[in-house]
Amino acid sequence: MKSILKSLKLLTDPTRLRILNVLNEESLSVAELQEVLNMGQSRISTQLAQLKKEGLVMDARVGKNVFYTSSLNDKLRDVAAAACCELPEVEQDRAALRFVLEKRKDRLRSYFDDVAGKFGRNYAPGRSWKALAGGLLRIMNYEVIADLGAGEGFVSQLLSARARHVIAVDNSPRMVALGAEMVKQHGLSNLEYRLGDIENPPIEPNSVDLAMFSQALHHAVSPDRALQATWNILKPGGCLLVLDLLSHKVEEARDLYADIWLGFTESQLEHMMLGAGFEHVYTDVVDKEGEAPYFQTLMGVAWKPAAV
Repeated sequence: MKSILKSLKLLTDPTRLRILNVLNEESLSVAELQEVLNMGQSRISTQLAQLKKEGLVMDARVGKNVFYTSSLNDKLRDVAAAACCELPEVEQDRAALRFVLEKRKDRLRSYFDDVAGKFGRNYAPGRSWKALAGGLLRIMNYEVIADLGAGEGFVSQLLSARARHVIAVDNSPRMVALGAEMVKQHGLSNLEYRLGDIENPPIEPNSVDLAMFSQALHHAVSPDRALQATWNILKPGGCLLVLDLLSHKVEEARDLYADIWLGFTESQLEHMMLGAGFEHVYTDVVDKEGEAPYFQTLMGVAWKPAAV
């Protein structure tokens, strides 16, 4: 017979409560729990082991994965639900859970797409992401583009081939000076470099059609504030594009690259975009490096509502 006292004691821990709260909604793997709760694998596994020992969760193997499900009785479920109302992370956990379940559906669709036509999918002469990106940049049709955290402005230079006006913003006076010199040398009259902070870019409100962060958002002291500032400079109906690192554990990046944040999870990026007022948010992991530390590239796309 389960010990009621031990069960109640386990329910006093906020982490275990959050785990049980999402497992009451859906059976999840440890990897999915990591993404929903934004916690490390060892921490979650330790808590699951304690919950399983007291019979508060059960597990089942499905293929290569082990899925966990809440096995709380009605009384304990009511106690846990009431306690969760006091946790500030609960709403964010619910939003992340919805996102993870949608991604689960996407992976299933991708699997069937993959097996439907394997021949030629991995390699074809002349096919590359670099070639595709270069082609798409040439046909993009945005009037005014802001490249936020532009550095020397390699992306800005590519974008200037199609846009009427590109504004490259960086907080390094040396970077801006180098960019301005390059503009003069190559006669790129529609590319302008401005010294400024991505959390308060020197750009007029409602003046930009496309704003992008290319490996820049993890340098912001407050990514939320940077996204809100971007919302302000975009025209109604304007588009936001974020390319950044997927959440990782390489602490050395703080010293090597002056990174403030060690990347973001998909659910974190989605939550920040929605919180800034964007709609039609889409995120995906679009690349993985082939060598250690195997950094992965996270993409996020969203739009400012057309009527604001």
